[in-house]
Amino acid sequence: MLRKQLLTMAVAFATALAVPVWLAPAGASVPSGTTSAHDAHEAHGSATTSSSASESDHGAAVDWKTMDEQMAKRDKSFPAATKGEGGKDLAPTVLADGTKEFHLTAAPTKWEVEPGKIVDAFAFNGTVPGPTIHVNVGDKVKIVVENQLPESTSVHWHGMQVPNDMDGVPDVTQDPIQPGKSFTYTWDATRPMVTWYHSHHNGTKQVTSGLYGGIEVGDIPTPNNIKPSQVVLMQVQDAGTIGMTINGKSFPATKPIDAHLGDWVEITYINVGTMEHPMHLHGVDQLVIAKDGFPLPAPYKADTVPVSPGERYTVLVHADAKGTWAFHCHIFPHSEGSQGMFGLFTLMRIS
Repeated sequence: MLRKQLLTMAVAFATALAVPVWLAPAGASVPSGTTSAHDAHEAHGSATTSSSASESDHGAAVDWKTMDEQMAKRDKSFPAATKGEGGKDLAPTVLADGTKEFHLTAAPTKWEVEPGKIVDAFAFNGTVPGPTIHVNVGDKVKIVVENQLPESTSVHWHGMQVPNDMDGVPDVTQDPIQPGKSFTYTWDATRPMVTWYHSHHNGTKQVTSGLYGGIEVGDIPTPNNIKPSQVVLMQVQDAGTIGMTINGKSFPATKPIDAHLGDWVEITYINVGTMEHPMHLHGVDQLVIAKDGFPLPAPYKADTVPVSPGERYTVLVHADAKGTWAFHCHIFPHSEGSQGMFGLFTLMRIS
């Protein structure tokens, strides 16, 4: 009998310990050392700004009609105007020997991620992403980096074939570029590639604060010599000051991709963030033609292309269906919530 009572008490005690936190009444305190699903979401989603589908940002209940109105207001404001545009082409100075010289200045910058949301960024030449560098295969390249940050920095040329002492890793290939100092990088462009450059000093802070930009070397070979009507870089961030953004902007301030029926559009995803992003395009197929700048021997079609941190995937999109098509990361906490679309969401508009 005693054994049975002790067993019953043990089961009851174990059951009490196992009661999930989410069963606790609203407003109940969570014991120290316990993480609720909401807490985990908040910790992970500092850049998502989304709330529960049935609650407002302040935790008050919201009826479905009000939620629909709020979502529609936000969604229909696309494309919303903001100050600043990142990723613009950077014109070089061509030296007497043909070397193309570029200048990048890293400095604190106020950056508008979406209407009214202005963050304290670190930026190259005042924009997030920094300017896009275009060179041709065989070019000699010189890039002068000036540091106006309150801390040291460096620049790494991701995936590029460069001399070891130009690789941009402090305390490994060079001394860090101290505040007020500059460093000159020189290398030759050896093969066609779409890639990116970024800080490699305190990268957890500096890259997610905006210190990154695109590089295009020549042209990626296309199947059947397809000539794209436009070439688009989509630099995807997900953390830090910049948060869930495409080319430094969060929906509704992301830039749409506009194409005419029959156009071919070349898009390169560059994941500059900390998580994988499955990039999904509605309505039309993606033909994946290159990985990390290397042409694929057998291109393949996909509607969702998963892109891990540091990776680049180049796709061709044949604009063969009229309409306004959603284009987004298919991890919904990165692109859609009770307030409507946000973060890693844009539209492809085919007319």
